[in-house]
Amino acid sequence: MTKEYAELYVVPTPLGNLADLTRRAEEILRTVPWVAAEDTRHSGPLLKQLGSQARTLPAHQHNEHEAAARIVERLQAGEAVALISDAGTPGISDPGARVVAAVRAAGCKVVPLPGPCAATTALSASGLLDEHFLFYGFLPSKGGQRRQAIEALREYPCALVFYEAPHRILETVADLAAVLGERTLVIGRELTKMFESIHSCPLTAALDWLKEDGNRQRGEFVLMVSGAPADADDGEGERVLGLLLAEGLPVKQASKLAAAITGAAKNALYERALVLKQAAADA
Repeated sequence: MTKEYAELYVVPTPLGNLADLTRRAEEILRTVPWVAAEDTRHSGPLLKQLGSQARTLPAHQHNEHEAAARIVERLQAGEAVALISDAGTPGISDPGARVVAAVRAAGCKVVPLPGPCAATTALSASGLLDEHFLFYGFLPSKGGQRRQAIEALREYPCALVFYEAPHRILETVADLAAVLGERTLVIGRELTKMFESIHSCPLTAALDWLKEDGNRQRGEFVLMVSGAPADADDGEGERVLGLLLAEGLPVKQASKLAAAITGAAKNALYERALVLKQAAADA
């Protein structure tokens, strides 16, 4: 794969299940002469299993400028390079964006491959009804900055998607509940791996759920929070919703009727109905 104008291939790698690597990604990783990897020790076993003879060079958050220069040099010499991160898609809450920017600035071609991404994988199984979502990635590690960042997102009418590490999961969920209040939280953990779990619950009940079992605090997390509910008629939509639920109507029917009666957003009322039903069940 040596040519006058070599390409940089942006190659997503599996989140945890090797079978999720696409055939096209396998072919690229087996045939390129160079693989730029977030952690060459981590990528070594994957490349060995694929039978790749590619040489590796490190491209992580602490050396992206230096790595970009080396990659551009290789591309201009006619040698294709595949860019990978430890898991998922490079440049999405992972190193790679600066490398891609430098390669494009140098006039070389960037070829993106579709593949694994924890955010969209988790969202597809979340059941959240928001028509839009905002991918935030990792919130700040310090409590004050984290709460300030969440506060800035409080009025967004779309689902909010975060990544989080196990050692901060309790603090982050506590801050989300304190700032955002009664929403739905879907917790995706260890996606595609042996202990994968996806749990949906009221945001205000999530911290207790996590504390009930230490195993629930292990692994890599995707946190998905339903969007800010639309205010309509000074709470008239929620008032009517409560009356309909009290009469025993199913959640879906109650939210549909409440929306038709008051003009409030049906999706927001449905999310609120789920929270009210769960709260009633826990009482």
